[in-house]
Amino acid sequence: MLKHRGFPGRLPGSDFQFVIRRANPRGVTRLVARERHADRRPSDRAADRAFLAALWAHFGAEPFERGNLDAGRLSWLFGREVIPAETPFDPESYDAWLRIDVVRARAGFPELFAGDPGAGESA
Repeated sequence: MLKHRGFPGRLPGSDFQFVIRRANPRGVTRLVARERHADRRPSDRAADRAFLAALWAHFGAEPFERGNLDAGRLSWLFGREVIPAETPFDPESYDAWLRIDVVRARAGFPELFAGDPGAGESA
């Protein structure tokens, strides 16, 4: 499992984790697209925003390996702002490749891309 050095471990001042320390010995947690409802808590929305901002700062529009990124946190963005970057895609692999769908990320989190002229282009 690739460890993304320099990637934030969690949302500062909270228990929202962004990475895992070690591989799960019982198997890899599957990535699933989770439904985001309008009545989610502000702290949950802040965690989504901070995680996407960290992904953008660390990887930009380039494909990236799932590695030690937390499956639960990824699943809140998966299928919308974060999409598979390979075919076939294995949602139960630490080696799976993902990428940010910049157009959808900008639509969902416009405040993250304000002032970024290249952010409207999809990779």
